[in-house]
Amino acid sequence: MVQTALLGLPLPTIAVSAEEHNAMDIGDIRAQIEALRSEQASVTAQQNRINAALSALEARLGAANAESGRASGEAGASAAGSAPSAVTPLTMKPRLDVSGDLRVRGQGDYSDRDGEDRNSSQLRGRLGASYAVNDRLSVGARLVTGDADDPNSTDAQLSNFDDDLQVSLDLAYVQLNLSDLKLYAGKVPQPFIRTDLVWDGDVNPQGVSGVFKHSFDGGTIRASSLFFLVDEQVSGPESTMLGAQLGYDSPALGSWRYDISGAYFDYRLGSVAGGDAGDFRTNLRYPDGRYRSDFNLGDVIVGATWSGFGDRWPVRMVADYVKNFGAATEADTGYGIELSLGRASKPGDWRLTYGRAIAETDSVFAAFSHDNLSIATNYKSNALTFDYVPFPKTTLTALWYHYRRYRAADAGPNDFTDSLDRLRLFFNINF
Repeated sequence: MVQTALLGLPLPTIAVSAEEHNAMDIGDIRAQIEALRSEQASVTAQQNRINAALSALEARLGAANAESGRASGEAGASAAGSAPSAVTPLTMKPRLDVSGDLRVRGQGDYSDRDGEDRNSSQLRGRLGASYAVNDRLSVGARLVTGDADDPNSTDAQLSNFDDDLQVSLDLAYVQLNLSDLKLYAGKVPQPFIRTDLVWDGDVNPQGVSGVFKHSFDGGTIRASSLFFLVDEQVSGPESTMLGAQLGYDSPALGSWRYDISGAYFDYRLGSVAGGDAGDFRTNLRYPDGRYRSDFNLGDVIVGATWSGFGDRWPVRMVADYVKNFGAATEADTGYGIELSLGRASKPGDWRLTYGRAIAETDSVFAAFSHDNLSIATNYKSNALTFDYVPFPKTTLTALWYHYRRYRAADAGPNDFTDSLDRLRLFFNINF
């Protein structure tokens, strides 16, 4: 009676309410279970769709690899067949890299004595491409204007009653990538750090080369080598060059960076049959055409960059010293120094550069040194250059050379005291 009074309900009523409550709990749990099962089914379906998409993508990549392998293994396969993939599957980097430039130039040459004044115009076009066969192997080539018999110029003189321009290959090589080491064979890119004093920028050697670069603690060590086939003959002696260069680029030391390169180039000139007047230029020779000097060149280049004025106004100094240890004359030494202010990489940038150089008669191998002057060696020169970037990938340049012969004994029939001036204005487009 007490319990009935406290609960306010008879015992049979209490029993019915508990059963109803348990039934409600079981129904709710079942509903939640069904909802979870439905959600799990939705997730499973979505996962299946993702797996299917991944499988389809893997199948496409596998087909591209198989097609590329078949194309490379079929001799004489038609170029009209299926094209190789535009990207390397493992690295996802472009397989084909195409670049080039076009330059138009006006030039004036003036003399204060026996030289003839002349105004002329030149054009240069270059179109190059490299293709990654796989992650290790690449091939490259470049088409250029200019005389194919002139290794240190790709300029075409605008003349000859509007004759069409000559075009030739100045690069055609195979490249093997081995991490920090790159090996080249064929007509290869210039492997050495250079200035115009020893190597013209258009010279691309024939032979085999290696370029090693390794970075640590912000600095980089460099090593380059080259076996250069200068003139090979079926019978008789040949002309070759074996060269090597070591270098170091420092990390940033406050506002300063430094770099140094030391090289030795050993020419063995057994044959000159493949040369012409544009190759021999002003080096000393015997009446039968052989060089009087051997050319064993020691070359040291030192550079320093100061960025205290900010990224837009770097100050750069480069000095180059070369000595020919095989010269048959006292005229065996050359040097150049260049000082620049500013950069020429973004629209609105400008750069001013002054350079001075002396190259004695047999201090460098004239066939491959620069052709910026009408005298290949035995000169002293001053150069002033102004570069301006009006638009992206374009440069407008004004350049003035003031130069003369250095030694009267090697001046030949020309007036030793004649001062020469060469003015150039050119517009360059890169793409």
